[in-house]
Amino acid sequence: MAIVLATVTGELARRKPLHKLTYNVAQCSLSFLAAWGVLRLAGWEASPLLPADLRPADLLLVAAAGLAYHVVNIGLVGTALALIAGSTWWATTADNVWWYTRTTLAVLAIGPLIVVVSMVHAGFLILLVLPLWLIYAVAKLSLDRELRASTDSLTGLANRDRLEHLLEERSAAVARTGRRIALCVVDLDRFKEVNDTLGHATGDALLRAVAARLTAAVREDDAVVRLGGDEFVLLLDVDDRAVAGTVVERIAVHVHRPYDLAGVRLEVAMSVGVAVLGEDGDDLDTLMRRADVAMYDAKASGEIVRVYHRELDHRSILTGELVADLRRGMTARELELHYRPQVSIPDRAVIGVEALVRWQHPTRGLLAPGAFLPVIERTATMRQLTTEVLELALAQCARWRRLGLGVPVSVNVSMHDLADVTFADRVVAGIARHGLAAGDLCIEITEQALVGDTDEIIATLDAFAAAGIRLSLDDFGTGHASLTWLSLLPISEVKVDRGFVADLVEGRPAVGAIVRSVLELARAIGARSVAEGVETETQWAVLESLGCDAAQGWLTARPMPQDEATDWLLERTGSGDHRADADDAETVA
Repeated sequence: MAIVLATVTGELARRKPLHKLTYNVAQCSLSFLAAWGVLRLAGWEASPLLPADLRPADLLLVAAAGLAYHVVNIGLVGTALALIAGSTWWATTADNVWWYTRTTLAVLAIGPLIVVVSMVHAGFLILLVLPLWLIYAVAKLSLDRELRASTDSLTGLANRDRLEHLLEERSAAVARTGRRIALCVVDLDRFKEVNDTLGHATGDALLRAVAARLTAAVREDDAVVRLGGDEFVLLLDVDDRAVAGTVVERIAVHVHRPYDLAGVRLEVAMSVGVAVLGEDGDDLDTLMRRADVAMYDAKASGEIVRVYHRELDHRSILTGELVADLRRGMTARELELHYRPQVSIPDRAVIGVEALVRWQHPTRGLLAPGAFLPVIERTATMRQLTTEVLELALAQCARWRRLGLGVPVSVNVSMHDLADVTFADRVVAGIARHGLAAGDLCIEITEQALVGDTDEIIATLDAFAAAGIRLSLDDFGTGHASLTWLSLLPISEVKVDRGFVADLVEGRPAVGAIVRSVLELARAIGARSVAEGVETETQWAVLESLGCDAAQGWLTARPMPQDEATDWLLERTGSGDHRADADDAETVA
């Protein structure tokens, strides 16, 4: 009776719901009733008012009563958990038997000592308060440590170590229902830039906010796990694999809403790969590997979610090998730039160069962009590549400045670069680091790059214009941008696509009309017009008659490595006598 009253008091103090309080009282009562039944069957006549006369010979009987208490107690707990989780009684009980056995033994082991002390005098029970409190404190400390070992310290979510246990729990629960468990690997896009620009404190705050939204967006039976960094895992109970993708898209709506952190408004996107237990793998390692493959495919294609299918394996091997090889190549400084001159049509004076990346592969030789850009342009590695190309271009431009060559450099960037809110600041910082002026760099974008996160892209382009960096719209007329873009964007240069230039002298009046319209449009907005792919004097003459400002192509010069481009520029500008002085200055430095 005292134990039941203590249980009621403790549950009320914790404000447990009535149904839980009732269950715990019943569990305690039935467990002790089972122990009392064993003692009665053995002929004991003991009662709370008439304690038994314990002797060493009775220890086996006491142990049998304790075992009865334990079996009934764990059976009741296993039944309750099985009903809640929808799993089998045996799976739930077997999963928790060791933990409950340890805790029960801790409680029962002190019981005989309490009886012995009370038989001497009840007043001596006060001496057991401190030891009992210490036992409780040590047990609680052990539980806290076990919980911390399986909990992510930053977000409070389950961590990687606990993931396998959660998967086993849920797989047992759905085994008899015919439903599916979808393992979803979630990767946050552009999180590294938040850490780099706003600091780790803001990055941690963002991770906590994302974790809270993920937890709020899933159902109570689902699980959210943080793997580490900006990666999470969702375990979703779904009808089938098709439903899994729909559920993830609904979750993404919550995650993609803006975050207001430390006075900064941030937006984050996520890429998710889904693998289904039993269909795509039967163990955690296989599911994680295949969900990763699907996630990287989603990231590469610009989609929010991709559900795994076997065709992705081959695509992933090719993409993964190339991306890994390119990352190695960037570390080994295998990238190099070739430079294509741009000249003024009226006087053929050099007005700039366009930087074109090449990869000096150790086994495949010199690779043009077409051999690797299509594969990586939709992956996170594309941003790393752009950073590397900008660094090489700015460094070369600074060397030319020391030679007395005031030649601006144009660099192509992708849609993903422009959607990065930190991109403009990093480019401006790079210009300053190399001691250059904003006018020494021109950022080239294509119409394809304007299809995406419109607000972010316009903000980035406005930041470039505000810093004095020129913007060039490449291949105009071949993409999906409307003329409205030219009124919205601070464009200072419009390039005529090489396809139009090639057809310009083929007797096709429509092509001439299109080129004329593009040139007139460029003049109307105050932008310079540059024709690409000019290979003949006839093309040059027609472009000059139409009023085109500048040209680039094989007629002027092919793309050249940096040393050859330097000699070509020095020869065209008559600055050759400065090269030795600049080289000597670099050697001394």
